[in-house]
Amino acid sequence: MFRSEIYRNVAKMLSGNAIAQMVGLLFYPLLTRLYRPEDFGLLNLFLSIGGVLVLVANADYHYAILLPKNEKKAVGAWQVSALCALAVVVLCGISVFFKGAIAGLFNTPELAVVYPLLPLFVALSAAWMLLNYWFTRQKRFGAISTYQVSQNLSNALLKWGFGAAGRLQWGLFVSTILGLAVSLGLSVAGTFRAWGSKLLHFDWGSVRMAARRYVRFPAFSLPRSLVNNLSGNLPFFMLTPFFGVAEMGFLGMGFTLAFRPVNMISSSLYQVFFQRFAENVQNRRRVMPFFRKFVLGCFLVVIPSFALLYWILPNLCAWLLGDEWLETGRYIRLMLPWIAMVCAGSCVSFLSDLFQKQALMLWVEVAYLGLRAAGLAVGIALRDIQLAILLYSLGGVLVIGFQLLCYRKWIKDYEAGLDD
Repeated sequence: MFRSEIYRNVAKMLSGNAIAQMVGLLFYPLLTRLYRPEDFGLLNLFLSIGGVLVLVANADYHYAILLPKNEKKAVGAWQVSALCALAVVVLCGISVFFKGAIAGLFNTPELAVVYPLLPLFVALSAAWMLLNYWFTRQKRFGAISTYQVSQNLSNALLKWGFGAAGRLQWGLFVSTILGLAVSLGLSVAGTFRAWGSKLLHFDWGSVRMAARRYVRFPAFSLPRSLVNNLSGNLPFFMLTPFFGVAEMGFLGMGFTLAFRPVNMISSSLYQVFFQRFAENVQNRRRVMPFFRKFVLGCFLVVIPSFALLYWILPNLCAWLLGDEWLETGRYIRLMLPWIAMVCAGSCVSFLSDLFQKQALMLWVEVAYLGLRAAGLAVGIALRDIQLAILLYSLGGVLVIGFQLLCYRKWIKDYEAGLDD
């Protein structure tokens, strides 16, 4: 196993990601005893808005960095994405002048106090997204692991430090920004000379060529990613005005505890699998055996594990975070079927980009958004937040199941072409 490149790369990503995620999880029992659910609820709303803007910033051109064999074309894709990000950060800065109106949309006046930090969050997050995919192309998985570990460690330490010092109002937000800055600096330290001049020396002919060649990413993949992100953050956008930031604190903590372990594995596998699948497709090699083995193996592990978790989650959360957080365990329990589907689907979701099926997936994401919004609306109408979360999660089960069937068909069509 250790002689195989793909296992070595997965091991690098998983080890860094595991350390990073465990650091965050270990600090949460301390943080939940320093900060109120309302503080976490406001942070979740801030991060939801920022997450949408980060997606728009890179116009999804960063996915194109992995696709061309020619490195000059890959640099062009990187530079197109960087220019898009710069434009969005400037517009985000202008939006600070309207922070009061934006906070009013969510019936959360406290948002106006922390909104000026949003342009910094978008700039740092967009910069890392660009470097992340460049490092993936170069197989610099060690640098990616460095970012993951340092980001989670610095973020957790800073949040604890601000909380212990009594700086509660700004602590969660300032530590988030500083954590991003520290980890970004550490990940590029020592390697900037190897790639910095290459990426920052703009060849405008290559930039224009990349913008035209990969225009399907902003035309189809970006709207799909944007709809997907809106869909993922929809509970915070729709439920906050009706149920308040405290309830969103419980829900946000549920998302954090549920998806940290999932992301620990899936984000590592996603990047390594994307690089390997792209390489295999470039060289016209088969990928179905690996795809089938991964999906089936994933469900064989996840389903029994989640069946056990269902019975212990509420008491586990109360013990881990404090009695005040019992509700978080109940929310996670409602999301378990959806999380199981995410475990399998998220690791191979790059297949729509690899096979240039962005247009179809855009419509799937639009349907997904509508399905989730309808589920949340039913819960809001009945004033039942648990029903809203359950219906939202069941929508995820249906759509990810359909996506997995699509991935299987695309691979079969690709491999049928290999025999021609």
